[in-house]
Amino acid sequence: MAANKVELVKLFLVDDDALFLKLLSIQFKEHANFEIETFTSGERCIQSLTHSPDVIILDYHLDGIDKKAINGIETLDRIKAFNPDIPVVMLSSQDKIDVAISCMHHRAFDYVVKSETAFVRLQKIITTIFKYKKMEKQLNWYMDRM
Repeated sequence: MAANKVELVKLFLVDDDALFLKLLSIQFKEHANFEIETFTSGERCIQSLTHSPDVIILDYHLDGIDKKAINGIETLDRIKAFNPDIPVVMLSSQDKIDVAISCMHHRAFDYVVKSETAFVRLQKIITTIFKYKKMEKQLNWYMDRM
């Protein structure tokens, strides 16, 4: 008899700050069952969208390594063009309301400022995303039977 296979949440982390990216990856691995892929550029993330991430956490700037790299907003737009249903949480060191509003206009699920509490916020947001997905599946199941 085969053991029950636990499906891990596939999480993409995208940030050009390698240290922050590693720290975030370690924190997620320590606190929950995630399959994590990390990327230091939006271009690399976009090339890997066929890996079907459940959630993407995406840095706003993305130009720390390559000044010609596409930024987080352009990456977000390309992710949404590929699959509008992938929830994307924007992450930024900027605590500016206009930046957050811009991200939401580009269909980000949420916006988090990089801080000591960012990881806790991200955990709560991911939990919320999966509550919505579960409710959506239940609603679809119910509607299919009407």
